[in-house]
Amino acid sequence: MPGYPPAALLLEDSMKTALRKKLLRDMLFARRFEEQCYQDYQVRKIGGFLHLYPGQEACAHGVMAAARPGEDYVITGYRDHVHALVCGVPAKEVMAELYGKATGSSGGFGGSMHIFDASKHFMGGYALVGGPFPLAAGLAKALKMQGRDEIAICFLGDAANNQGTFHETLNMASVWELPVLFICENNLYGIGTSIERSTAELDQYKRVAAYRIPAAQADGQDIEVVHEAAQIAVNHVREKGTPYFLELKTYRFRGHSMSDGGAYRSKEEVEEWRKKDPLEILLARMIEDGEITREEYDAWDEEILSEIEDEIVPFAENSPDPDPADLTRYVLVEDDPYVHGGPSKGGA
Repeated sequence: MPGYPPAALLLEDSMKTALRKKLLRDMLFARRFEEQCYQDYQVRKIGGFLHLYPGQEACAHGVMAAARPGEDYVITGYRDHVHALVCGVPAKEVMAELYGKATGSSGGFGGSMHIFDASKHFMGGYALVGGPFPLAAGLAKALKMQGRDEIAICFLGDAANNQGTFHETLNMASVWELPVLFICENNLYGIGTSIERSTAELDQYKRVAAYRIPAAQADGQDIEVVHEAAQIAVNHVREKGTPYFLELKTYRFRGHSMSDGGAYRSKEEVEEWRKKDPLEILLARMIEDGEITREEYDAWDEEILSEIEDEIVPFAENSPDPDPADLTRYVLVEDDPYVHGGPSKGGA
């Protein structure tokens, strides 16, 4: 695929073995977590909309391995479970949120598309396509005004780039020189519409040239390539304090959402992309380099499945439902003097 960094540009020593193992195990956990979500949705333990991430794991994990999870501010669209996990939001709380329970990351009121944890600087998944662009710029503007060295990272799909907020935000991010990294996870489809039918320029990184923002494209299925490209991007934003745009060419193995039968994609296309499974790519490389065996990987798999089945799911199932009395909370800041009898009611 055009525009990808050649394999020779991978990190020195092909990343340390310890980091490789962490990335592989984290991607495997994300895969199994999402597959559990699929199963629970089928039996109506999870309701509402559900957009799953299998196939795209190298994007979130590769980028955040180059950033500071829990410190840098991350915002994304509605395919957000894995991004939350990578930022450090506890898996139990993410699952409880999907179950609509009070112990969920948003108190059970947000569900799949609105995972949120300010304590981890994960500033949410958003249902509105293109909505996170200006919010990411706002986060970056605040960081710049406060003189901090954290950056804002905005993950979004290719279809969001046809929204007006894309162009408005990139223009102002460039004009104001904001420390924001835009990550386009280009999975080639906006719901069921292929990018060829909706977008004039297929290479999304080329679209930001008009805003004088440095941009690059990388293979989103190879986490080592993603990580190297992300290191360049993150270092640029953090050191220069100006925006950067990184496009990752990737593919979702399941439908857009649970209601998507996938009739618009041929079986041959899906199978061809499944050969580029990010887990299998890294696993094969590590086995070849003598860093892991298939048996060790299978043991990880069993441990992860046990954790999900014995700890994470029971936590969600046994958690209490939200109190209906809390339905109108979290709309305004609590204990805000400007809301509760302070200056807005005659104070200084």
